[in-house]
Parts: sequence; structure tokens; C-alpha cells
Amino acid sequence: MKVKRAEKSRIHDINFDTLSFGEVFTDHMYVCDYVDGEWIDPRIIPYQPLQMDPSASVLHYGQAVFEGMKAYKDEQGSAWLFRPEDNHARINKSSVRLAIPEFPKAYFMDGLNELLTIDKDWIRSGEGNSLYVRPFVFANQAAVSATASNRYQFIIICSPVKSYYSGEVNVLVSENYSRAASGGVGFAKAAGNYAASFYPTQLALKEGYQQIIWTDASTHQYLEECGTMNVFFRVNDTLITAPTTDTILDGITRKSVIQIAQDAGINVEVRPVTVTEIIAAHKNGSLKEVFGAGTAVVISPINSIGYKGENYLIEKQDHSFATIIKEKIVNIQYNLSEDPYGWRKEVVAVTV
Repeated sequence: MKVKRAEKSRIHDINFDTLSFGEVFTDHMYVCDYVDGEWIDPRIIPYQPLQMDPSASVLHYGQAVFEGMKAYKDEQGSAWLFRPEDNHARINKSSVRLAIPEFPKAYFMDGLNELLTIDKDWIRSGEGNSLYVRPFVFANQAAVSATASNRYQFIIICSPVKSYYSGEVNVLVSENYSRAASGGVGFAKAAGNYAASFYPTQLALKEGYQQIIWTDASTHQYLEECGTMNVFFRVNDTLITAPTTDTILDGITRKSVIQIAQDAGINVEVRPVTVTEIIAAHKNGSLKEVFGAGTAVVISPINSIGYKGENYLIEKQDHSFATIIKEKIVNIQYNLSEDPYGWRKEVVAVTV
């Protein structure tokens, strides 16, 4: 792997106390190219703008996928990743669906480790501080023919962050828009999935809601995801979440929540969830919690749900499932507790 270091770090120009999520980036980036049927030239270079032909396939046909992951630093100064192999597997699953060549695991893990080792000072210790890591791959063949590209670029960039959401999160159940349709790319982290969500979310913001709970495309009766998060409902002492399908992302935090909840003795049901079921549970007092789960937020409690012109406030719970489960996940991520699952991976430099 080739490494070209930045002549001067920008880290001393950054105020880490006033970060806006995903707007500040570290000194370096990892880049690899797909040419003539193979991935070649893995390299770390200074963070910089890309040069791209106006006819690059991604600009016309949206052939791009990405991942979201985080690196954490413990009080001893060691840096850690959380379930990185799952991110590698998922970006390849997404790539296959969009006819993008799979990226080799050795290139992914070695590049990731070396990049984080070089930019380790950008990872700040303390709960809430982390380094958001964004691997992505896109088509860059110079052609406007409507076919899969024959050239791609894989890149990893990193951004120091604090908490993604702050304050209360109120969500609106979508009655007209869907995040994905059966047979489509809803299970993939395809760039276009997110672009299509912005307009409905803007409409929800005008009504005083921060996010949308997406419903199925066929009937708008089944609850799927919440914004960019998987969503969980606590009815009495049972935790319920929708199954992963071709319309729902197989969230890594989602899988972690389910595992930890089950090991804590919490009854977990993975099954279709209807809007009417949840509204009825609120009305009879059995809906105790609703929360989203994802890389950026870990767990984000939901304050209220809007549906058909009504707003359903969710009472705060002492010793909530969200608090208990989040603490266990965060303690693993920051190396504050034992990791019985082998999810935490130390960042170790590779030989270059």
C-alpha cells in the first residue's frame, strides 16, 4: 500500500467542541481503483477534492453505495472499531445489488486500519466523541451509456463527530411516501435511497417533526424504518422490531440491540409491525418506548409519534430498555467493559 502523508495537519485548526456532524474531515483518505476487471493501487493520500469527468456514470445513473461506521478511543489512548467485518460484508452485499464489483476484505481491513492509525489523533476519547468513518464506492467510467460502469473508485474518508441528534426526536408516520419497494434496493446502502427520502422529510420538518417512520409501499400499514435508523417498539415488556427484508436495511446496531436485549432476558419479537397496532398500544397504555437504532446515534429515544393529524406523546420510563441497551453497547465500543461477542476490534497499523 502506498502512503503519501499530508505536509501539514489541519487538526490544530479544528474546534472539537463545536463540530457539526460530517462537515470536518481528517488529513487523509484511502483510495483504490477498479480498472480492467480488478481492484488496483490501494493508497493513502492527503484528503483532497476528486477530479471527475462530467460524463462519469455515477452522476447520471447513481451507481454508488456506502457504509457508515465509527472508531472510538478509550482512556488509555487505544482506538477501536465496532463490528467492521459486518460493514465490509454489507457494502459488498449493497455493491452486488447495484452491479458494482465486490471489494476485497484484505484491502478493506488493511486500508481502514492504516488510515485510522495515521489519523488516530483525530479520534477523541470520552463518551459521545468518535470518528465517523465513511467507506463508499462509485462508478467513474466516462460514459453516458445506460449500462453498468467498467471503472469504479473505492474511498474511505473520516470525520470527527459528537452525537448525531440532540434534544427530543419527534417522528411522523408516513401515509403517502415509502423509503423502498419490494424487489428494489431498500436493503442496500445505495446513495439514491437517501436522496429520495429528503423531500418527504422536508415536509415532516414543516409539521414540527424531525424524522419519518417509513411505511410499506403497498399498503402504508406496516412500519419499516425511522429516518435512517431501524426502529424498535416496547409494548409492555416486549421489544418488537420489523424483520429485515428487501425493503429494510440489515442494521449492524439493530443486530447488536437484539442480541444484547435477548441476553438481558428481554423478550424480543422480530415480526411485521402495523401502524394500528402501535397506535392501539399507545391508547391502552401498553406502548412504553419507541427508539431508533443506527451507527450515527447508537440509540435515539423517540418522544412522540404523529399519525393522521394526532400526536402521540410517549411517556419517559425509568430504567428504560433504550438506556440499558445503549449503555451496554457504548461500554463495548469505548472499551469500558468486557466484549463477550468479539465485536470490538483494535485499530492496528499494517505493514506498508
